Amino acid sequence: MKAEYINPFLESAKIVIEQVIQIRPSTGQLGIKDIKFVENYIWIQIGINGQMNGDIVFGLSEQVALKMVSAMMGGYTVAVMDEMGKSAISELGNMISGNASTILYNQGVRVDITPPKVIHSAQTAGFTATRALTIPLIMEGIGELDIQVLLAS
Repeated sequence: MKAEYINPFLESAKIVIEQVIQIRPSTGQLGIKDIKFVENYIWIQIGINGQMNGDIVFGLSEQVALKMVSAMMGGYTVAVMDEMGKSAISELGNMISGNASTILYNQGVRVDITPPKVIHSAQTAGFTATRALTIPLIMEGIGELDIQVLLAS
């Protein structure tokens, strides 16, 4: 697994979060870890097909997701992750991945992305825990968003 695979998603996530959430995130430590699906956590899974194949999974606690959705709604406090909140957080993942696929295209890597799938519980994950290249984005006053890359090639 090559670290440069995560860079377009990291770069895109920083840009999108700064535009949509109005916070400049800082970058945590790059690493490889086992993905464990736990309760009170939300994952946004996006498939990648083409010259790279696999999944990008954005992971965040439900509390962080609620704060991000509230910021996306112009500061309106969102207390429960309902369908509107899931739609907003899904769109955030879609924007990040769409921008990243453009970055990859400009680097000569052709990929298509699938629509985002919001996973709100471990039982509905649909794939088993695996090792992933991961890097957290730290948003002051909000929390962390983990970017996890699971690539087959």
